[in-house]
Amino acid sequence: MNKFLKLKYFVLLLFIVFNTAYAQVSALKKDFNQEDKKANWKLKFSDKGKKNWQNNWFLDGLKAKITNSNKGLLFSGGQVEGNDADHAVLWTKQSFASDIKITYEFTKIDHNQDGVNIIYIHATGIGVKPYDQDISKWNNLRTIPAMSTYFKNMNALHVSYTAFDKELPKGQDYIRVRKYPIAKGANFNQTTEIPSAFFDTQLFKTGIKYQLTLIKKGNQFYFQVKRDNEDKVYNWDISSAANIIEGRVGLRHMYTRSSLYKNFKIYTIN
Repeated sequence: MNKFLKLKYFVLLLFIVFNTAYAQVSALKKDFNQEDKKANWKLKFSDKGKKNWQNNWFLDGLKAKITNSNKGLLFSGGQVEGNDADHAVLWTKQSFASDIKITYEFTKIDHNQDGVNIIYIHATGIGVKPYDQDISKWNNLRTIPAMSTYFKNMNALHVSYTAFDKELPKGQDYIRVRKYPIAKGANFNQTTEIPSAFFDTQLFKTGIKYQLTLIKKGNQFYFQVKRDNEDKVYNWDISSAANIIEGRVGLRHMYTRSSLYKNFKIYTIN
C-alpha cells in the first residue's frame, strides 16, 4: 500500500472515530435533556444561600466556617491540611426519596490541588446501632468527620468533583461516583467505585461560576457541568446501587476546601 492510500485510510479512520464519539456525546446530552425537562419534577427544597444556613442545614465538623450573603452560601473547611477534624459536611435537614434532581450554582474559592469536594445523595445510616438510619441521631459520632465514618456506616451515593489525587499528574482533576457502605475488610478504592471515572476534565477553575445539575433516575445517574458556551454531561449506570433510594443530601469539604453555593434546589418525582 503506497503512502497516499495509507494516509487516506488513516484520515478515514479518524473521521469515523470522531463522528462516533460526537454521536455518543449528542445522544447522552439528548437523554439528559429529556430527563431534566420532564414536567413531573416537583421542587422540594430551595435555598438561595442568602439567609441563615441553619434554617435548612446542619453541620458535621467543628472547624468549618459558613457565611451567608447576597453572593450565596460560602462554606469552608478547616485550614489544617491532613487533619480529619478539619473536614466538614453540610447536610440538608430534609430527606428525599426515589428519583432526585439537584441543581445549584457552584464556585470554587480555594486554590487547592489536593483532596476533593463531594456531594452525598440519599444518605442514611446502615441501621446497626449506633448508626441509625436517621443520621441526625448520631451527629455526635461525626464531630470529627473522618471519611471512614461515612463510607463504613452509611448507605449513600458519593460524587467527587473538583477532585485531585497525589497519584495523578499535578493539576489533573477527576470526577468519580462511589456507593456506600464498603464491605467489611474490602478495599475502599477498588470496591466502592461505580465505573467509570473521568479524568483531566479541565473544569472547576477557581473563581469561575458553574451551573451543576445532578439527576438520579432509576438506574441512571447524570452530572451536567455548564458555564457560558461550555456544557459537559457525564453518565453512570448505578444499577449496582439499586438499594440506595432515600435519605439526605450532603456537601463534603475536605480540609482547606472553600466553595460558594447559590440557588441550591432539590426536586423529586412523586
